[in-house]
Amino acid sequence: MTPQCPVHTVTFDVGGTLISPSPSVGHVYADIAAKHGVKAEPSALNEGFREAWQIKTDFDYSEEAWYGLVKHSFGPLADKLREAFFPAVYRRFIDAEVWSVHEDALAVLDELASRDFNLGVISNWDDRLRPLLKNLKLTPYFQAITVSCEVQFPKPNGVIFEQALRSLGAAPGAVLHVGDSREEDAEGARNAGLHGLYLDRKGGGDIRVLTEVPGWLERLALETE
Repeated sequence: MTPQCPVHTVTFDVGGTLISPSPSVGHVYADIAAKHGVKAEPSALNEGFREAWQIKTDFDYSEEAWYGLVKHSFGPLADKLREAFFPAVYRRFIDAEVWSVHEDALAVLDELASRDFNLGVISNWDDRLRPLLKNLKLTPYFQAITVSCEVQFPKPNGVIFEQALRSLGAAPGAVLHVGDSREEDAEGARNAGLHGLYLDRKGGGDIRVLTEVPGWLERLALETE
């Protein structure tokens, strides 16, 4: 059971929650493939990526794991890609230009920071996350950034949440975690003793937009009075 204490810290997942590829993963893949002599349709690559993401198992967010996922996304075209292609793809996703920060993300980060909430990141990602957040000018918002590749335990494993709590100096019941995966974010957080919110921008989650987070914080505050 989550301890009843005032919530003073909010942590966020990154991909799909705060940011998304722009205009899409498939467009980025196709653009780089064209520079390496391979023509591919972004829509087909997006479909290949979705399939690869859905069937992945024991994905450890290593460069090798990403290589397998990218190769699956290209299907038969993968054999035509030059050796330099994957390193170019891998590096490209550090650049701010291929990502979009959600408008509601900036709005909620600004509001919560202005209200003196401590903010953090808990993300399943690789060693590109810290430079990416810096390039997107998001780093200053966060008191702590906890990344699965550094902790060696991805969400929903409780270890990554415990490490985040230590970095933030916060008790579990004083933290609300928000993310776009029911299992990894909402349930993972709750199982670790934090409050958790499932963001589903299509509906069906706890919230549909991040600007609903302050309202949840107000309700949690009432519950602890």
